Amino acid sequence: MNDTQPPVPSPAASSSKPTRAPKKRTELGGKSPVEILKSFGRPHIPFKEREYFTENLSLLLKSAVPIGDILESLEGTVRSKAMRQALAQVRLDIEAGYSLADALERSRVVSGQTLALVRLGENSGHLVKNLQLAANQEEKRHNFRAKVRSALIYPVFVLSVTLIVGLGVAWFLLPRLSATFTQLRVKLPPISRIMIGFGVFLKAHGLIVIPLAAAAIGVLLYIFFVHPKTKWMGQRFLLKTPGVGRLLHEVEVAQFGYLLGTLLEAGLPITKSLNLLADASTTYDYKLLYLSLAESLDNGFSFKESLKRYPKSMSLIPLAVQQMVVAGEHSGSLSEVLLIVGRTYEDKSDVTTENLETIMEPILLLIVAGGVLLVAVSVLLPIYSLLGGLNKP
Repeated sequence: MNDTQPPVPSPAASSSKPTRAPKKRTELGGKSPVEILKSFGRPHIPFKEREYFTENLSLLLKSAVPIGDILESLEGTVRSKAMRQALAQVRLDIEAGYSLADALERSRVVSGQTLALVRLGENSGHLVKNLQLAANQEEKRHNFRAKVRSALIYPVFVLSVTLIVGLGVAWFLLPRLSATFTQLRVKLPPISRIMIGFGVFLKAHGLIVIPLAAAAIGVLLYIFFVHPKTKWMGQRFLLKTPGVGRLLHEVEVAQFGYLLGTLLEAGLPITKSLNLLADASTTYDYKLLYLSLAESLDNGFSFKESLKRYPKSMSLIPLAVQQMVVAGEHSGSLSEVLLIVGRTYEDKSDVTTENLETIMEPILLLIVAGGVLLVAVSVLLPIYSLLGGLNKP
């Protein structure tokens, strides 16, 4: 169970690797690609271009095209400037004597799972197969995240439009009605006084209040869903939200089964695979679970014992899945069992996504209808009171 991870070469150590000095680099304004990448930090490369790179690298290597020609060809076809710079660095590092895995690690153009598969493929002679596995993994990860985004974007969009329209009505329409009702000396019911008072307040202070409120909401969203140190709070809230929480659990379990099963099938040690899975996961609680499992397995415990040792394992990994994993470990078919789990929960997440969208539509309609009804009642009640007063003899 001991997992010896290959050390990441430091810049000083890496400089002793090449068998010959790198060529003089003048293609990019006198700066090497590695210098440009360091100046901008970690490059942001679109998922599609990462997938395009991995798939085409696998196909062209299978066709026995030299790696330098492949990289030069791909460098001329990608659209992202960051991707072109990263490929230029990979090509020049390989020409300088680095292995493909080391060159990809220096350029930071691929994920940790892809890098591990490439390194293993180079050592085992199955580079093309492992590259294809890496491309499939990247596609699956993208699909899993897309399901969650698609389930959240629709309700957020509808509620945002409803809020904007409601503020517009309150800001521009209700203050005019307030002046009219005041002149006619109409006695307003409580709900009308509240709504019209809110409109008058917006007319007087809206240019200050609305931007401040929008900024406050933006800061809160950043704290709870974006900032690395605090976004776990927003994730835990979503995990406990009906419907959305179920989808998030199913997506994470599907990713657990598919990615871990693929890495094990490719020949990576279990602890190394779990650490890479933790890097791939975007959910804090699942990251902690995978890291705990990796540490426990590395200390000699079985999967069954490791899952029992983690207090929240039952709420993160369903009991049925845990039993399947334990059975797979005992039978020596853990990777096959995990891939079955991945496919099963991927299908479940598809169904949950469709059901969630179906359920959300009437709920959103009720929310929008409630907002419209509130404004309508606030406006119509004083009008009916006014008409009733005019009909009196």
